[in-house]
Amino acid sequence: MKIKSARYATSAAAIEECPGAELPEFAFIGRSNVGKSSLINLLCHQKSLAQVSGAPGKTRTINFYVVNEEWVLVDLPGYGYAKVAKSERERFGDFVSDYLEFRDGLTHVFVLIDSRHEPQKIDLAFVSWLVEKGIPFSLVFTKADKLKPSKVNANRQLFLEAMKEFAEGDPVTFITSATEKTGRLDLLGAIRELMTMEA
Repeated sequence: MKIKSARYATSAAAIEECPGAELPEFAFIGRSNVGKSSLINLLCHQKSLAQVSGAPGKTRTINFYVVNEEWVLVDLPGYGYAKVAKSERERFGDFVSDYLEFRDGLTHVFVLIDSRHEPQKIDLAFVSWLVEKGIPFSLVFTKADKLKPSKVNANRQLFLEAMKEFAEGDPVTFITSATEKTGRLDLLGAIRELMTMEA
């Protein structure tokens, strides 16, 4: 898939503020500081489409980006940011779960996992919830440039093994690095294939 255009459309701080679902939507979500904004900028071939911040949990709205005027990349708030009040975390949690569970235009969820770490409870809990709700997803292991490929793959395998406690079969996985610009074509190809299946 060639990216001809990518533009910011709108942000929503509540489910009723989300725009009409006129195009297929592909949501990206992960633990705070997983490199989501950098990956979105890489995918869309723009340096600052999504704001990159050193402060975890900066994204507190659902942000919508229209790509090629054909599909929508949805940037969901990161989960697990500790410096936000518990009541606010719960509100964002309800907001995001409502979007994931009830959004008509949602086609697929890409869950970002930091490849530098062995399976984290918060990531496994979120993926388990997706499985329970029957929401289609893939796993995107980020920051692969920070480790040797063998260690990245080992952590990926550990995550898939941990998933066997609540899921049958392995989801599709991707290995990415925004720094090395790897994994971009694989992700865009998957999005194109999913759009073709939906058509």
